[in-house]
Amino acid sequence: MNYNNTNNRAQQLKKFYKNLMWFGIIAGIVIGNDLIREGFHYNVLSGHFILTVWALILVVKAISLFVFNDEWERKIIEKEEGKNKKMIDL
Repeated sequence: MNYNNTNNRAQQLKKFYKNLMWFGIIAGIVIGNDLIREGFHYNVLSGHFILTVWALILVVKAISLFVFNDEWERKIIEKEEGKNKKMIDL
């Protein structure tokens, strides 16, 4: 990895962890408020739907950052290049 790729990855991780931190804070406030008031009941208007959507977005970002990263992309490219070389050799 060169400096630009490393710097870009560090910035993406920083944004992800910051977003995850804010999600934890807001989720704690919303769910804690619900537990104190009336017990835990799912209500779209009380912010649970928004938390669910936000959590799904965070899951997609996490998969993008940690599973389908540059190394995964490089492996797929090498695999496809290997297939192309085999076809050309025939």
